[in-house]
Amino acid sequence: MNEAAPSPSSRVKSLLRTVAPDLTPWRSSREFRLLWLSGCVTGFGSFLTYVAVPMQIKELTDSSVAVGLVGAFELVPLIVFGLWGGALADALDRRRLVLFAEAGLGLLSILLLVNALLPTPVLWPIYLVAALVAAADGLQRPALDALTPRIVPHDQLTAAFALNSLYRNAASVAGPTLAGVVVTFAGVQTAYALDVVTFAASLLLLSRIRAVPPPTGAEKPSVRAVLTGVRYAWSRKDLLGTYAIDLCAMLFAFPVAIFPFLAAELDAGWALGPMYAASAVGALLVSVTGGWTSRIHRHGRLLLVAALGWGVAIALAGLSGSVWLVLLFLALAGGADQISGIARSTLWNQSIPDALRGRMAGVELLSYSVGPQLGQVRAGGMAGLVGVRASVWVGGVACVVGVLALATALPRLLSYDDRTDPHAAAVRAEHERAAAERTAGERAAGLSSAEESPAAAG
Repeated sequence: MNEAAPSPSSRVKSLLRTVAPDLTPWRSSREFRLLWLSGCVTGFGSFLTYVAVPMQIKELTDSSVAVGLVGAFELVPLIVFGLWGGALADALDRRRLVLFAEAGLGLLSILLLVNALLPTPVLWPIYLVAALVAAADGLQRPALDALTPRIVPHDQLTAAFALNSLYRNAASVAGPTLAGVVVTFAGVQTAYALDVVTFAASLLLLSRIRAVPPPTGAEKPSVRAVLTGVRYAWSRKDLLGTYAIDLCAMLFAFPVAIFPFLAAELDAGWALGPMYAASAVGALLVSVTGGWTSRIHRHGRLLLVAALGWGVAIALAGLSGSVWLVLLFLALAGGADQISGIARSTLWNQSIPDALRGRMAGVELLSYSVGPQLGQVRAGGMAGLVGVRASVWVGGVACVVGVLALATALPRLLSYDDRTDPHAAAVRAEHERAAAERTAGERAAGLSSAEESPAAAG
């Protein structure tokens, strides 16, 4: 007898299971839930300050140059402390490092609040705090990125990073809008104060995560330790490919700096805000329908396709004369960038040994932070030479050409398969050993407690 065809409702449920976010890490790991909630809270809070700082500088100076200087003050501390933070993440308790850096970031928000409450706020403390925030972020981010592989099972890493991207993209869409309303109607002081409150809530959540001590025999933080990480990255051509492709994509096809000019050229001043939000909307859509990413094994190929999609979408945005098409292609670019991010994060955390994970996170921080900074310089300079729209589409085409050239030069990236890769197999075995030791320790503690309880009762 033939089996009955599945009903429409069962087909819909099957489709939803395929595309819906994989919540397994949320269900299986208490520490991941706490870390995720902390990220949600501080993510929205940070956007309040992200919008308030340039707004306050504009109010104090009425100078676009003064506003742009914030990025210059942030770049060097981010590079230096990002690399050093990676070395610290491999040598110290990662949870404690994240906690201390979060406390430092909260104190810096308090300094911004105090300055904003002065009868006449001063400009230089804002630049100083911006540099210190970049330094603290550089110290925290590698430990934060390296923390997830220690608290989530190896086979759930893709799902974990997809869930992290979900709240980050939601914050990128809603955060600036909320911040704009708060700053406009309640002032920068209120924005800073609310950010301080979110840091307090985040600290409470982070303090409940169990300790994550460094591996036995961890290398002490030093310049030599940093160089060890850099040499490891250079020896892994698949890793090198992920860094190079992301840097190429951002360098040639990150036109955010010229969005105000693009909106003006399209005679659509109203579209400036939507242009900034469009890529985040696309990324968010991928996040909420990204359950399929947990079943991908060839992450190098996924990264290549996503980076090419990013370049093509940016090129089409530059060629489009309709603002609605521009917004559509920017959203498609954001979706492609989100897929690229999931592919990179998964490959990194599946195949990098825990003893080096923090230092590699520092290298990764540079790869995805420096690229957009240089990309804005490229976009602005080229716009002055060949025009705004040409700067956008030429950058997209250059991205496609550059990504294809890098993929050809680094074939190990395309051959990566987490089912057969020896580095991924070694990390998987490392996770299994750690889980077995943890389970054995918990059982031993339980038996010890059971043996002591009759004596205590007697």
